[in-house]
Amino acid sequence: MRAMKKGLMTLIGVALVGSQLVACTNSSTNTPANTATSTAESKTVTPSPVAAKPVEITWWNFPNFQPLDGEVGKYEKQIIAAFNKKYPEIKVNLEMITFEGGPQKLNVAIASNSAPDVIYDAPGRIIDWGKKKLLAPLNDIVTDEVKKDITPALWKQSMVGDQIYMYPINTAPFMMAVNKTVFEKIGALDLLPLSRPDRTWTVAEYEKALQAVKEKAPEIIPTGFFAKSTAGDQGTRAYIANLGVSRFLSEDNSKVAINTDNAAKALDWVAKATKDKISVSGSASLAAADVNDLFLQGKLAFTLNYSAVLKAQNVPLKKVQFEDILLPFPTLDGSKPKLEPYLGGMAVFNNGNADKITAAKKLVDFIANDPEYAKKNLIQTGGLSARTSITGLYSDAEYKYAETARQFITDAPTIADGYAEIRTFWFPELQRVLTGAATGKEALDSFATKANEAIAKAKKDQAAAK
Repeated sequence: MRAMKKGLMTLIGVALVGSQLVACTNSSTNTPANTATSTAESKTVTPSPVAAKPVEITWWNFPNFQPLDGEVGKYEKQIIAAFNKKYPEIKVNLEMITFEGGPQKLNVAIASNSAPDVIYDAPGRIIDWGKKKLLAPLNDIVTDEVKKDITPALWKQSMVGDQIYMYPINTAPFMMAVNKTVFEKIGALDLLPLSRPDRTWTVAEYEKALQAVKEKAPEIIPTGFFAKSTAGDQGTRAYIANLGVSRFLSEDNSKVAINTDNAAKALDWVAKATKDKISVSGSASLAAADVNDLFLQGKLAFTLNYSAVLKAQNVPLKKVQFEDILLPFPTLDGSKPKLEPYLGGMAVFNNGNADKITAAKKLVDFIANDPEYAKKNLIQTGGLSARTSITGLYSDAEYKYAETARQFITDAPTIADGYAEIRTFWFPELQRVLTGAATGKEALDSFATKANEAIAKAKKDQAAAK
């Protein structure tokens, strides 16, 4: 989108017309008549308020809010209705998009200069758009109070330089989940780290739990893995990184860090676990959604891509009733895990229309901060607040654990230069290992070479664009 890439135009402030008090009296002179009239009470004339200029905006939304009465988008319509009580001049056209087809639809819209005005999404796409100058900065609607109330790790995922491109709203650490009911039935609940307040555990303990499921509940697949596409890749990244006590990228996101010997052994272990029927078969062609579906059908003991948000969203999707419990990824030595955060927030596209940008920002601020709807919105996402001062939204024990697990949140690679390209190299290398075409070390080294080139190119391109 050529116009958007050049920034197009700066944001124009909206002039507010205030009411004025005008004292109306006759001109003062020394004549008796005028002296008399000057003693009369002055009259106040208040001009009629100027009606706000009508504006129409489009909001595209993934199903970030749980459906009401089974209807996707119904809650969003309630938000819009409440928003219009405050801003009747702003018409909001809602379009719901799916996690499967939405990303491509957005790419096409951006390429054809028809992007929505506002979107609720995650840092991976939003920060990439911000780096390409496709978005309007949100600094002017983020108060100092909010800035201080959100951790640097989350702001890091919401900004490019000193420009805020995503307004953080809900968060939760990505973790594993276990079907606790399976372990209760086979009498192996003691193999899970549930008695520990932080629930940390080792790879050896994890292996014992998997083996118990294989031996005592042969109809249940012990654990899952997937490598079909980029969807849900935060799960496989964190799984391999924690099993191998490694980082995915370096702390400054300048290069790949996961191609360590321990991470390579972890990836080899995944391939062997597949052959040994401890991990789901055919994982090279399974998507993240396929594995979670197996979990929701009660056919899988552990799943890799879970969070408090997904736990809430999955309640109506369970095919059988069971208790799903959140767990951190096990680590080789029992050290504290590194969990990537889920972070949801809103962004405004710079479509070159100052009125639309201003209106879109009002919608963002309403969803994030309205006294009545802000907390309702958080609860409807099933997530925790991005703000540290807002806690205790839920009484559920798993939400309380999710609050505890926030201590393990690390910076996510989604803000790395070239991330959109980096992630396209990850799943093909996993596929090579799962199909026996490469060892874990060969695959991770190959990934590192390609990803490092993408990072260097992205940095170079950004420098040239300045």
